[in-house]
Amino acid sequence: MSDEILRVEHLAMQFGGIRALHDVSLGVRRGSITALIGPNGAGKTTLFNCLTGFYRASGGSIRLDTRGKTTDVLQELGEPFQPSDFVRPRQFARRLWYKLFGGTHRVNRAGLARTFQNIRLFREMSVLENLLVAQHLWLNRSLLAGVFNTPGFRRAEEQALAHAFYWLEVVDLVDCANRLAGELSYGQQRRLEIARAMCTRPQLLCLDEPAAGLNPAETAALGAIVRTLRETHDLSVLLIEHDMGMVMGISDHIVVLDHGEVIAAGAPAAIRHDPKVIAAYLGVDEEELA
Repeated sequence: MSDEILRVEHLAMQFGGIRALHDVSLGVRRGSITALIGPNGAGKTTLFNCLTGFYRASGGSIRLDTRGKTTDVLQELGEPFQPSDFVRPRQFARRLWYKLFGGTHRVNRAGLARTFQNIRLFREMSVLENLLVAQHLWLNRSLLAGVFNTPGFRRAEEQALAHAFYWLEVVDLVDCANRLAGELSYGQQRRLEIARAMCTRPQLLCLDEPAAGLNPAETAALGAIVRTLRETHDLSVLLIEHDMGMVMGISDHIVVLDHGEVIAAGAPAAIRHDPKVIAAYLGVDEEELA
């Protein structure tokens, strides 16, 4: 098993003539909290969307080492056909299979889950129902088992409920289980989104600006939850965040993006004093800083 749960090599993403990412390479160590930071427009969310399959990267490679196997994310999304496919039946069949059955859901099934910069809950469903929906891959989905309410079906339902309440307890939302998700406060919705992601049983969790809009007390509570996920649940975390206090307080490793390129990577203490990082955030040249 590799020491890195995620490895990105020479990733590129273009939207027409706009180059959003260029030659991005980074790794996430197993059991670590890695932060991805940078100015607005640096390409952080675009990178997240490529990692999680919402965008198909224009070039490079993304490999997940999860659930005891290595997953090629770009392959899971369906690769373009090549001329050589038509003289190699096995290669053609493999590519056709991924074209027909590949997609973002396979990235989640491989062991990667995410939250979003803009909260995307099922607002008209209860808090508990949001967590049950997230477990659809782990439930007994047999039509006959459901019709006849078999013991196996009942056990699966009970396990799903227990799993949902466990994560509600972790994020301190047990008392809100039967409330509509849309009725929760902003901070509670942020925590619910993390709980829903955890109900998919990931090994790598990607958090897109989880502290956005939170007050200092809520941000501190969120930081404690993220540390608990890593320390108690053997989870690796990759997060985008603008709150530098939170980033410096919980991160083991920091990667800095600017204009779609990695300009620095290292421990928080090194990043804090890196001239390139200071220049990117302050909008000045390195010569001026010297």
